[in-house]
Amino acid sequence: MKKKTIDINTHERILTSAKKIFYLKGLDGARMQEIADEANINKAMLHYYFRNKEALFDAVFAEATGNILPQVSELLNAEMPLLEKISYFTDKYITILSENPLIPAFIIKEMNNNPERFFKIFNEKIRLKPAVFIKQIKSAVRNGIIKPVDPLQLFLNMISLCIFPFLARPMIMNVFGMNDDDFRKFLNKRKKEIPVFIINSIKI
Repeated sequence: MKKKTIDINTHERILTSAKKIFYLKGLDGARMQEIADEANINKAMLHYYFRNKEALFDAVFAEATGNILPQVSELLNAEMPLLEKISYFTDKYITILSENPLIPAFIIKEMNNNPERFFKIFNEKIRLKPAVFIKQIKSAVRNGIIKPVDPLQLFLNMISLCIFPFLARPMIMNVFGMNDDDFRKFLNKRKKEIPVFIINSIKI
């Protein structure tokens, strides 16, 4: 059997085009022809690199989750004091999301549309294990540094407060009359507001 020859530039151009289409339309709404058109190749060439839409979507989805989720574990498990880590996490995670602003909505939409596909890719590719963070929270509670708090609740509060502005960006910008520059300034301010809010809620 003849080995398939892969041109890296074409492969990357396909993925870049597929991300643009999938992020906006999802798996169900995207069409291989429009991805081929976006990549400036014919449909036969697209199928040469990716046998079908599902295979191409899996590659895009794995990259999207890979850009966001592994870094959550790295930030949560960084070796630093708990309260310092909350500020560090917020600053770095909002920066990561700012560089990939369409990914949170894309991931959540596809997770709800096809949870089996999501968790298949998630369990194969992603290792989200905030063990150090959970241990720190329990230790801080025992030592009287913070109030008793469920590590899961604290984790979700941090994640949610960071992600929500990206999910609700059109609404926030419309309601508060923001342009793109205003929204960037809002996110930079939020990097400071979130840790203050969270730390004040748990610190004794």
